[in-house]
Amino acid sequence: MEASLIGFAALLLLAFLGLPLGFALISVGVIGFAFERGLTPALAMSGQQILDISTNFGLSVLPLFMLMGAFIHRAGLAEDLYDAANAWLGHRRGGLAMATVAACAGFGAVSGSSLATAATMAKVAMPPMRRYGYADSLAAGSIASGGTLGILIPPSVPLVIYGILAEVDIGQLFIAGILPGILLATLYILGIALVTRINPALGPAGPAVERTQKWRALARVWGVLLLFVVVLGGIYFGVFTPTEAAGIGATGAFLFALLRRRLDWHGFIGALVDAGKMTGMIFVVAFGALIFANFVNLAGLPGALVDAVTALDVSPLVVVLLICLIYIVLGTVFESLGMLLLTVPVFIPVVQPLGIDLVWFGIVVIIVMEIGLITPPIGMNVFIVKSALPDVELWAIFKGIGPFVAAGIVCLFLILFVPDIALMLPKLMR
Repeated sequence: MEASLIGFAALLLLAFLGLPLGFALISVGVIGFAFERGLTPALAMSGQQILDISTNFGLSVLPLFMLMGAFIHRAGLAEDLYDAANAWLGHRRGGLAMATVAACAGFGAVSGSSLATAATMAKVAMPPMRRYGYADSLAAGSIASGGTLGILIPPSVPLVIYGILAEVDIGQLFIAGILPGILLATLYILGIALVTRINPALGPAGPAVERTQKWRALARVWGVLLLFVVVLGGIYFGVFTPTEAAGIGATGAFLFALLRRRLDWHGFIGALVDAGKMTGMIFVVAFGALIFANFVNLAGLPGALVDAVTALDVSPLVVVLLICLIYIVLGTVFESLGMLLLTVPVFIPVVQPLGIDLVWFGIVVIIVMEIGLITPPIGMNVFIVKSALPDVELWAIFKGIGPFVAAGIVCLFLILFVPDIALMLPKLMR
């Protein structure tokens, strides 16, 4: 137990010193395992873990969804999604911020990354919001918060990682994320409506758009909407597996980019390289997380946590709430994938004996990680937006994310106390 805590402290120190998370996990995991069992067993364990995860067929879904997102990005979809959302919502108070949230939800659904969504939409949405006199706080806050939707609305890379680590059906996780994703996006939009009603100067209403222009803007994104329906519909009705869905999604995104005449040979190679880089980074973190998890398991942390929970004699819901607090704290330091790979192998042995539905728990984990990504004092998404918009004051972004943190907490409690919001569609699917 003590060795596990020392290992976590060493990991946090290395992360703060700037060592990439994957290499920090590998270093601490190998050294900790060697301390417990010796160097030769530590090296043998590390090699076996890397081999096992490299040959795991389930992980083949990752590069395919990454490629799907890369093709969609190269097709210039972010701008058209924002224009379509703006055409329908921009005439309202705070309408451009609402359009930003809606566009983030759409782009996040195909990119699967909160950080990529926030960085992309910062370049697309901030100039028009400034042009119409929006406060930097609301504008940047809506971008940072809307970007978190990328890890909940399927197809989601973090849900894939969770499904593999927790040995839960990825298709059911994808379907379970639909209603909570829509709910959270709706709560974000309601939060914008509330703050602009209290202070209209934060987000003035824009000009109205004719109905024909609205439909014309929506028609420019019909391809990706069709792709989204085909991928999730095929999984829901059992037409194909998540891995096959990822292949269909990548192929559809490639054809979508070609039809838009946005993909030349250079762009095609660039998309492959982008997907390869992202996949490589995820796999390095995955290697390190499993090596570190083996060290933590050997040191007895999961068993100690199970014993502590049993001794507390509290309800499963209280245990989940305590885990949520841990995720919010970690979200101020780590990106979503790093958090999942680091914590799921530790927490699953704790919650599984309590009879908690692991599909529902996965959605709860993703939502609470979204809150952590925009929670002070750090909040990874906030700093991504700050790096993309260096002229925006950091305090202004943190001021702007207040309503969205509140909306996230409301969503979390709704999922906690009304589990069928997440489980209704998977139950029908079963």
